[in-house]
Amino acid sequence: MAPRANWKGFLRLSLVTCPVALYPATSESEKISFNQLNRQTGHRINYIKVDADTGDEVPNEDIVKGYELEKGQFIEVTKEELEEIALESTRTIEIDEFVDKTDIDPRYLIRPYYLRPDGKVGHDAFAVIRETIREMNKVAIGRVVLTNREHIVALEAMDKGLVGTLLRYPYEVRSEQEYFDEIQDVKVTKDMLDLAKHIVNQKAGNFDPEKFEDHYESALVELINQKRAGKVIRRKERPKGENIVDLMDALRKSVGGAAAEAAAQKKPAKKSKKASAGQKEMLMPIAGEKQAKETKAKRPVATKSQRRSA
Repeated sequence: MAPRANWKGFLRLSLVTCPVALYPATSESEKISFNQLNRQTGHRINYIKVDADTGDEVPNEDIVKGYELEKGQFIEVTKEELEEIALESTRTIEIDEFVDKTDIDPRYLIRPYYLRPDGKVGHDAFAVIRETIREMNKVAIGRVVLTNREHIVALEAMDKGLVGTLLRYPYEVRSEQEYFDEIQDVKVTKDMLDLAKHIVNQKAGNFDPEKFEDHYESALVELINQKRAGKVIRRKERPKGENIVDLMDALRKSVGGAAAEAAAQKKPAKKSKKASAGQKEMLMPIAGEKQAKETKAKRPVATKSQRRSA
């Protein structure tokens, strides 16, 4: 089942308008997550909202928003007052301008969404906007309100739909000078640069997300399977970092290592399974299943829905 739309409204380019729906393009729900438990009882921990001074629990209908002017002094803002300042972009993505993709600093990128026509009408207008963006090889910049805040959104053509990426405002991006000013000005010699370039050429390839595996997620699956089977978990030796004494020597050794790695990568390798499908399969009954069942009888394993709720 397709996820529910995060937002529904209209996409507008001048006088061309069509109803659209916005869907999240990424998901974290397939990852393993944990609940917090009481070590003594094994029961889940629940959180309640309490008054900071009295300690009394506060029902949801009595909770309002407030902006802290100074320590302990708040200005209360009601839901009705927030609705009064609702922007036009609450219901409409108005395309303000078209820019080159290379103009967008990657630090401003937040997260992607899929945009498609909503319902049976408006497909013609949507196609006109989509194909104009595609043919002009541009990114359309507009505004949209999500979770009560207005965001800048960059729209690009993808297949039959559009990908909208939320962008940060300038005040949300920290200046690089804060962090880079103290970096020493180092003169890199031609020999060092040539060796480093040689390593890059040996490692050159094409970006393919299917080649990447979430090693931490795989380690979590292995850990859970081992605990289900009642196995003792032993600590692994961790590699220790070494200080580089001779940079040229390290570069020369790296060239040899990169060559061996490149040769190994030429051999056909099995593709890693996607986490969404692979995780379910990897968490199926494993060797030592009888022992795992006995362990499970003593200590229940969290269900997928429970993991998601953590």
